[in-house]
Amino acid sequence: MASTSSSTLTISSSSTLVDGKAPRQSPSATPQSVNLPTLPPPPVQSQTRPWKTTAFCRKIARNVMAMATTGEAPPQIATPELSVSELPDFVKTIQEAWDKVEDKYAVSSLAVAGVVAMWGSAGMISAIDRLPLIPGVLEVVGIGYTGWFAYKNLVFKPDREAFVRKIKETYSEIIGSS
Repeated sequence: MASTSSSTLTISSSSTLVDGKAPRQSPSATPQSVNLPTLPPPPVQSQTRPWKTTAFCRKIARNVMAMATTGEAPPQIATPELSVSELPDFVKTIQEAWDKVEDKYAVSSLAVAGVVAMWGSAGMISAIDRLPLIPGVLEVVGIGYTGWFAYKNLVFKPDREAFVRKIKETYSEIIGSS
């Protein structure tokens, strides 16, 4: 069992109870123990803090009672509200974009479907990664394709210029002429 003294706490390794029954001890087994130092006393709190807390609680209780009897909030209660000007810019942008959306149900459904698809694909990738040979083979294929792509499109100057031209054409087709 555990025994305490004024400077240390002794915990015996044979003091584990299973199903509320005391453990069996063989006569030749010697209990191992760990000595831990005692905890320091809790810090002394200031005497002014409980007074302030009590006064604040009484003030709230009075305001609740006033609201219950009259149905209106007392005039001294100032409820802090988060104004739109205090929000970060990206939150404002998201709110404006959300307000412009006409079919919020469809957008919400697509967002949920996207989260489910990401979760499922992450599970599938982790399952593939646990297979014995597949990750190594996929890594070799990736390295080989990267080398082939670099040799075909980036090593020689005419190929590199054609590649950059193709990227710019594709970009202008997607974005449109500007």
